[in-house]
Amino acid sequence: MTPLDKIIEDFSFLDEWEDRYRYVIELGKALPDLPEEKRTLENKVQGCASQVWLVTHASGDPDNPILTFEGDSDAHIVRGLVAIVMATYSGKPASEIAALNALDVFGKVGLVEHLSSQRANGLRSMIKRIREEARIRAAA
Repeated sequence: MTPLDKIIEDFSFLDEWEDRYRYVIELGKALPDLPEEKRTLENKVQGCASQVWLVTHASGDPDNPILTFEGDSDAHIVRGLVAIVMATYSGKPASEIAALNALDVFGKVGLVEHLSSQRANGLRSMIKRIREEARIRAAA
């Protein structure tokens, strides 16, 4: 079972929004801290109300590398959203990442409709950045 499958399964047991919210915060708490030296302007995701940093690593085939991600935020709930985005995309080939919209995952677990417009916009910014970077690396 992939980390994302585990998250989706866990969400299926949570009926109340408050329980899902707490679970997202727990996912964020389990996310490793991003080292201070990686909290740079270059790694900062633009379009997020909270501070969000995202670091991409590529390995393997230069034409379609496997991408892995590190991420962090200064807000608890956003940190949990970062964890779900990373579980969705990390460890996949760039071409697959470019074609995959994590908003579908968030919709499947019933999170999108409960996010504030600012958080939803930040989430879209994070996903857009990951997918654009994947498109560039897959085309390189």
